[in-house]
Amino acid sequence: MLTGPSGSGKTSLAALTGLPVLNLDDFYKEGTDPSLPRLAHSDGADWDSPLSWDADTALAAIDSLCRTGRTSVPVYDIATSSRTGETALDIGDARLFIAEGIFAADVIARCRAAGLLADALCLRGRPSTTFRRRLARDLREGRKPPLYLVRRGLRLMRAERAIVARHAALGAHPCAKAEALSRIGAARGAVAER
Repeated sequence: MLTGPSGSGKTSLAALTGLPVLNLDDFYKEGTDPSLPRLAHSDGADWDSPLSWDADTALAAIDSLCRTGRTSVPVYDIATSSRTGETALDIGDARLFIAEGIFAADVIARCRAAGLLADALCLRGRPSTTFRRRLARDLREGRKPPLYLVRRGLRLMRAERAIVARHAALGAHPCAKAEALSRIGAARGAVAER
């Protein structure tokens, strides 16, 4: 399980490992879902709240990958806040995969209780670096209007230490990229010995 603030480098790190990856951010709820949390003093959805994410469906996908090696994953378009289809994820005979996303910490306890968890990591760095990465990515991908992205980015930068602390309280080990790669390598070795 790989979590961390938006823009912390989770997707890039997961790709470096060479392991199959389940992108948990694809399990966001639709923008029209009445259960979406709302931002205070705004009519917009709070996409940084774990309540904007479908944890039950994400957990079912993790469970299916662990038990059968395949699952169905929504294709989520962040710019339109909608699911545009679904795709199949097949990890073949891989005995380990990375489930990564900003809300991954919210299913750590349930994965651990079900015997599905090899390790849980929270990627962290400097809030200013995370801010720059996140803003560049979000602007490049046209995720939301630029002013919204800047305001959101500044809010998340101020909250980053609290986000990491929350993920740690949910069972993720906070670490930088090098330590995360080392722990993933150790988990890979432990799985191979079984």
